[in-house]
Amino acid sequence: MSIPTVLVLPFPAQGHVNPLMNLSKKLVKNGCKVIFVNTDFNHKLLMSTMKKQQQLDDSFNGALKLVSVPDGLSHEEDRTDFAKLCEAMLNTMPNMLENLIKDICLNDDCRISCIVADVNMGWGLNVGSKFGINGALFWSSAAAMFALVYNIPKLIEDAITDSNGLSATKKVFQLSPNMPMMDTEALVWSNVAADSISLKKVFNYIKHCSHTTSLSNWWLCNTTYELEPRPLSFLPKLLPIGPLLNNYENKSEKESIGQFWEEDLSCMSWLDQQEINSVVYVAFGSFSFTLFDKNQFKELALGLDLTNRHFLWVVRDQDQDSNKMMKFPSEFKGYKGKIVKWAPQQKVLSHPSIACFISHCGWNSTLEGLSNGVPFLCWPYFSDQFYDKTYICEELKVGLGFEKDENGLVLSEEIKKKVDQMLGDENIRLRSMEIKKKVMRNLAQGGGSSENFNRFVEWLKE
Repeated sequence: MSIPTVLVLPFPAQGHVNPLMNLSKKLVKNGCKVIFVNTDFNHKLLMSTMKKQQQLDDSFNGALKLVSVPDGLSHEEDRTDFAKLCEAMLNTMPNMLENLIKDICLNDDCRISCIVADVNMGWGLNVGSKFGINGALFWSSAAAMFALVYNIPKLIEDAITDSNGLSATKKVFQLSPNMPMMDTEALVWSNVAADSISLKKVFNYIKHCSHTTSLSNWWLCNTTYELEPRPLSFLPKLLPIGPLLNNYENKSEKESIGQFWEEDLSCMSWLDQQEINSVVYVAFGSFSFTLFDKNQFKELALGLDLTNRHFLWVVRDQDQDSNKMMKFPSEFKGYKGKIVKWAPQQKVLSHPSIACFISHCGWNSTLEGLSNGVPFLCWPYFSDQFYDKTYICEELKVGLGFEKDENGLVLSEEIKKKVDQMLGDENIRLRSMEIKKKVMRNLAQGGGSSENFNRFVEWLKE
């Protein structure tokens, strides 16, 4: 039986790279070789946080290789402008990926068995089909969000959205009687663009990528049957293989491979000094700087002070010349907290001192919190995070949301109030621990996600 080589193509954002890197490491552990294709820009970020390819070779015996192709933007251009990024990628990356595959086949004398493409990079399967390479699609968000993308024609037909991705009817809707109710605010392309022209570009990019579902032998999703029974029964071809978490058993892997920023491990020894269930963990993901203006940043800082509890707060290091640079208010004491630029989040959430998680509710953060039995205080700011918040608070009942004032601010008093309410509710903690047990059973031998993953690996090896 030959060793299969899998080319993995993530969308160029930290929240998409993480689960696909974790999937890649699992594939290597199960006897596959992986070529992980980042954009040049993200490849440089990723390599700067680790000891270059040598660390990968030490950890994975050369079976995991990181390569890159240009995304079509210059180094200085803003990659948080998704309309510009999507347009540039579609114009540039298919040809670049084609050249990369030719080079791999020619110089490495290596036959690629399968391309695993992020759904938002679905055009990669078109490229693979030119070489007769099998394809699998991977969805990094909730299964319910994949159902939305897969059913874009139906959304347009039912006037839930117009042909440009703009909400045609401001109302809640259901894709089918068995699916959860959704709000038009939860459409995955909503809130990711500043204006209607940009939103149209992002929507058309997603629509273009979704057409490649017919080229895919497998649809894989970072979720579990227990978490999303209704969306998964609505789309039976979508196979849950989650939660895809970092595996810290590999002692030679000294850092979390796949991170764009260096993790500050000093927070772990600080957590060791705190009491059980005493620390409020605050982290808003890789696009956190888009969430706050200086007034909201001030309210959050003062709110953490006001709780009079220990807190660990991730505040991304920003460009000193940027007008988005946040300054801590002069009144902020922070004497009970620790502030880091980037944290080993999964390790943090598994620490017994963590009491709750103030989160943007990105799906990776949601899975990491649920997998560790940590309750949520939900603060979404774009895309699928609004759906995730509703799901956490109303369906799973393991979280609370924040109320905003008439100016759209979450005030310091509201932060204190919700932290006190959360930590005073033992039932939320108990429900969180029950969900942790259900979710983690999937990774054990015989669990649903484990069995689906094993089937995929067997297929690769055939």
